[in-house]
Amino acid sequence: MHFLNLIRYKNLLMLAFMQLILRYGFLKLQKIDLALADWQYGLLVLSTVLIAAAGYVINDIFDQVTDAINKPSKVIVGKSISEATAYNIYTLLNVSGVAIGFYLANVIMRPNFAGIFIFIAATLYIYSTSLKQMPAIGNVVVALLLSASVLIIGIFDIFPATDIHNQKTMGGLFSILLDYAIFAFMINLLREIVKDLEDFEGDYKEGMKTLAVVLGKQKTTKLLFALSFAPILALLFYANHYLVPNQLIVAEIYSLLFILGPLIYFSIKIWNATSKEDFSILSKVLKWILFFGILSILIISLNIKYHAS
Repeated sequence: MHFLNLIRYKNLLMLAFMQLILRYGFLKLQKIDLALADWQYGLLVLSTVLIAAAGYVINDIFDQVTDAINKPSKVIVGKSISEATAYNIYTLLNVSGVAIGFYLANVIMRPNFAGIFIFIAATLYIYSTSLKQMPAIGNVVVALLLSASVLIIGIFDIFPATDIHNQKTMGGLFSILLDYAIFAFMINLLREIVKDLEDFEGDYKEGMKTLAVVLGKQKTTKLLFALSFAPILALLFYANHYLVPNQLIVAEIYSLLFILGPLIYFSIKIWNATSKEDFSILSKVLKWILFFGILSILIISLNIKYHAS
């Protein structure tokens, strides 16, 4: 169980769920030819999960001191698992994930695409060792990496299957994936800053220059309040220009109840949030918003299918 907690298995399950929903709850319903066979797509998901797991391990290795202050009951490296063992786990996960990436890049006859997996693994390492301590930059990098796990679907499954005959269709599908990648970026950026607020005490004592430490709690919460309007406005724009004109009523109701509503709740609560418990709750709210946001692709696809029939 210590190993599962070390690699944040719940977060990894959500990552895998997100990639599976986007393919089988969206792309597969379009009845188009995709580049990867089902088992090969499973390998793409596995590769993403392995590299993400390695990122969590290396992050815990370098966060031992701050974690001992911020969440002493959840410290694993140096307590339940030795640092040397953690490094071995990190290496094994990374090598396995990148090796699978090399294989998949050759399957789609784009061997240079293997560099994507190396770049992501390297960025996660650099984030843990240095970028994390840079105000805002570390938050943006992590949010972009989550977006990459959405875009990589288009890169490996849509792009290689695109030709002159289906270019318009495939371009439209990739555009939708890009929309979801942007949504994932916005929500995860908010969550990363909230987590900085949650870990304020340990980061401050260790002299880390996170956004929360540099600006202070009060200014950071006000910044989050302002930033939270970006996904709200984006969702309203998307609903007004796509869901409403196409009379996708079920999707409209779903978006209102499970995405827009919680986003407004977050905006209201973050304004006066002060305690570690407040930030912990709001972090969970954002995680659920991301979950329901990704799930909306299935709701929209089924709603379109229903209207078509």
